[in-house]
Amino acid sequence: MSTLTPISANRIQSVDALRGFALAGIVLVHMVENYIGGPTPEGVMPSGDGVLNGATFFIIEFFLRGKFFALFSFLFGLSFFIQLNNAEQRGQNLSGRFFWRLLLLLGIGYVHHLFYRGDILTIYAVIGMVLIPFYRMSNRWLWVLFSALMLGAGRFLIFGTVGTGNLFIPFEMGPQSPEIAAYFETLRSGTLWEVWQTNATQGHIMKADFQLGVFGRAYLTLGFFILGLLAGRYGFFQNFQEKRKLWRKRLFWCMGLFLLSGLATGLFFSIANSSPGEGGGFGFSNIWHMLGLTGMDMANFWMFSILVIGFLLLFGQANWRQRLMVFAPYGRMALTNYLLQTLIGTFLLFGWGLGYIGQWPAYQTFFIGLLIIVVQVIASKWWLTHFRFGPVEWLWRSLTYFKWYDFKKGN
Repeated sequence: MSTLTPISANRIQSVDALRGFALAGIVLVHMVENYIGGPTPEGVMPSGDGVLNGATFFIIEFFLRGKFFALFSFLFGLSFFIQLNNAEQRGQNLSGRFFWRLLLLLGIGYVHHLFYRGDILTIYAVIGMVLIPFYRMSNRWLWVLFSALMLGAGRFLIFGTVGTGNLFIPFEMGPQSPEIAAYFETLRSGTLWEVWQTNATQGHIMKADFQLGVFGRAYLTLGFFILGLLAGRYGFFQNFQEKRKLWRKRLFWCMGLFLLSGLATGLFFSIANSSPGEGGGFGFSNIWHMLGLTGMDMANFWMFSILVIGFLLLFGQANWRQRLMVFAPYGRMALTNYLLQTLIGTFLLFGWGLGYIGQWPAYQTFFIGLLIIVVQVIASKWWLTHFRFGPVEWLWRSLTYFKWYDFKKGN
């Protein structure tokens, strides 16, 4: 078990900044995906032709999709460690309180899911409850479990027992599915109530299928939670700058492993006579597809590692730290900003709002995502000069401890 002293606020500036950076990547992916949270019918989205669209899709696939979700999950695991460790240093056991905190997050996530079925808060809440018993597990067993999850243990278990079919839904989730077409039409022309109705029912079932099936996002999320827990135990962020030379070398190793993982992915899918994007990402049928999916997960992991190490190396330089610190207020209000991103994005795109879903090419939605980030970064800095917490963070914290915390600075 860890014997680290409580982690004070001035020692986690890089964590706040990295969390804000992760949140920025998430909104860019969601905007380019039009906040659909699943497959789309054929021909309903703008063509990917053109230099700007091609560059946008390259950035999304190469740098963002699957990597910034990993960053956010990693930092959730770190936050879990910090809260329980700090309480332990005060002679308290926060496990029960953390469980209650996750129940509250589940409620917040449920409301968020009504707007956007790609919501991650409900997933974090449920998997976070699974994480609690791991707090006292030895580092050795945590590394074993993390490695197994990253290498696709959950995926291969599902593939070996129930195959590649859906676990919970009775229809195929491909681009030619009538159900997928009906959902897209609801987003395009339905009322807010109609969107809520389908997300509250079919949306949860589809999410469970995606999370627990052969795509295995839930298993990866748990893996990154565990990695964040380990990072807290080892004092990764506190000790990083003292070991800059070592991490600079490891950065190049990660780059090489990223390339090898990409080559392995291509080889596996080539053997399977398929590709990662065939059938809109669905219809995988054999062991080579499973190996290909694991190869993609490993490529995402190594790119995630490159992003974390690269960010912290830059953060260790005074001129870059000043630039990257603009993300810190954004990260301190991550929950509020995440929810607001969805409200803004779905209002712009869905039929209950302005109804531009499927009408803007990728580079335009990417640019709108950048505008949302800039506005939220500025607003977060202003807010935190006047208030101690983001509004949703304050409510979550107050309900967690059954007391109303001072909200405005100077009180």
